[in-house]
Amino acid sequence: MRCVVVYDIPDDRVRTRVADVCLDYGLERIQFSAFQGSLEPFYQEELLLKAKKKVGNKEANIQVFPICERDWEKRLVWIQKAKQDKK
Repeated sequence: MRCVVVYDIPDDRVRTRVADVCLDYGLERIQFSAFQGSLEPFYQEELLLKAKKKVGNKEANIQVFPICERDWEKRLVWIQKAKQDKK
């Protein structure tokens, strides 16, 4: 099952630790504080628990959205990269 993990964490060090947890579970970064990937529900819960441990008593908002394959295929994506300056 696909999932999207998004978080808002003011502390840079804690935010990096949570990103590392997402990477440990094989998720792919789609925004600075957003990851996506395939992860079974048990592992989604486990990831959230590990992220909570990394946060400790700091301020944080972490959300995991499970997305079925059918809905994942319907997602709309638009990506534009910055143009390189020619010198």
